[in-house]
Amino acid sequence: MRSQINVAVIGFGTVGSGVVTILMQNADVIARRVGVPVNLLRIVDVDITTDRGIVVPAGVLSTDLQATLEDPSIDIIVELIGGSDIAKHVMVSAIAQGKQVVTANKALLAIHGEDIFEAAARASVDVGFEASVGGGIPVLQSLTRGLSANRVSSVMGILNGTANYILTQMSTERQGFQEALNLAKACGYAEADPTFDIEGIDTAHKLAIMINLAFGTPVNIKDISTEGITGLTTLDIDYAKELGMVVKLLGIAKLYDEQVEARVHPTLVPQTSPLAQVHGVYNAVHLVGDAVGDIMLYGQGAGSLPTASAVVSDVIECARNVLIQASGTIPALSFQRNQRRPLRLRPMEELMSAYYLHFMVLDRPGVLSQIAGILGAQGISIASVLQRGRQEGQPVPVVITTHRALERAVQTALHEIHALSNFVSEPTTLIRIESQE
Repeated sequence: MRSQINVAVIGFGTVGSGVVTILMQNADVIARRVGVPVNLLRIVDVDITTDRGIVVPAGVLSTDLQATLEDPSIDIIVELIGGSDIAKHVMVSAIAQGKQVVTANKALLAIHGEDIFEAAARASVDVGFEASVGGGIPVLQSLTRGLSANRVSSVMGILNGTANYILTQMSTERQGFQEALNLAKACGYAEADPTFDIEGIDTAHKLAIMINLAFGTPVNIKDISTEGITGLTTLDIDYAKELGMVVKLLGIAKLYDEQVEARVHPTLVPQTSPLAQVHGVYNAVHLVGDAVGDIMLYGQGAGSLPTASAVVSDVIECARNVLIQASGTIPALSFQRNQRRPLRLRPMEELMSAYYLHFMVLDRPGVLSQIAGILGAQGISIASVLQRGRQEGQPVPVVITTHRALERAVQTALHEIHALSNFVSEPTTLIRIESQE
C-alpha cells in the first residue's frame, strides 16, 4: 500500500495557483477521500520569483521541467501552461514515463486530443480533463458517468464567460460591444487579446470535446461552423427583447439519424429559457438524454478556484487509480476506444432553423414587399416584421423573423436581396433562433 501520492503542477499562473491553494488548504479532506495524502512535490514555472500570495514548502518550486517529467517519484503531472506545442510535449512526455496526467487545456485536447488519448491508452495511464469545459461545472463527468446509460441527443450551452459577460452588459446596461469588451478587460474577465473568446473559437474547442463524449465520435475543430459576437449591436439586443428573446453565444451539437450538427454562433433564445437566465461570467450546459430528459448544469465557468476545483477532482480520481494500480476503468472519452466511430458532420447549409434578419433599407414604397417576395421564392415563411424609427430619405431598420427554413435557402435569399443595392444600405445581420418550433 502506497503511503502517499506525489503530484507536480506544471504552470503556476491563475489556475495553477488555485490548484496549489486547494491541494494545500484541503489536504486533509483530499487524503480522506483518496485514502493516503496527496503530496504536492513540485511546482514548475519559468517564473518562480513573483509573489502569488501562497507560501509553499521549501524546495517545491522549480524551473526544471524535464527533470520533473523524468522524476520517478512523481505519480501525477498536472499541465496548466496553456497553448498547444509545449503543453503537448508535457503531456506526451509524462505519459511516456507512465505518469497519470491532468489538464485544463481545451485547445490542446481539441487539436491534439486523439494523439494524447491514444498514447495514454498504450501506456495504460489516465487523462483527466474535467476543467477543460465549464470550469467548475462537472459537465464531462456527467457525460462519462451520470448520463452514461443514455443516448444523448443534444448538448448546448453558454461555454465562454467573457462573451456572456459582454452580452449581459449590452443587454442590461445598453453598452455598445466595444464598451462592454473594455469593461470586461478592466474587470479581468477578458484577455488582452480576446479573439478566442469573442470570435467563438474557445467555445468551439469546448464543444468539440463534448461531442466526443456525448456521441462517441471524433470531430475536427475546423469542421465546426463558428461565428463570434463582434457584429452585434445594441439595436439587435433591443429588438430581441421586443421579440421576447435574449441573445446568447451558444455552442450547439445535435445528433440526427447518425449525423452530427455542430455549430457556434450568436443565438436568440426565448426569455423563458433557462439559458436566458445565465448572466455575467457564468456558464451553463443543457443536455438531453433519451432516458433522463432535460438536464441543466450551471455555475462559474472560469476563474482560479472554480477551475482548480475541477482539476483537483481529476487529481483525486487519478490518485485513487494509482493506489489500486488501475487505469481506464472509465474510458477517457466515455466510449470504449474500439467502439467510437466517425459520424458525418452536417454542413451548415443543411441546417434547419428559424432566423432573425435585420436589414437596413432606404425608406421607400415597395421595399418590404420586394424582400418578402425574395424570401418567399426560396420557401422562407415570415413569422413577424418589426420596423421603427422612420426618417425621410434615411436608412431604417427592418427586422424579420422567419419560421424554420433551410440555411442554404436563407443565404441564397440574402445574396439576392443584397444584389438590390439600390435600397439595401448595409450588410444584413443574421441571428439563428433556437426555439421549440
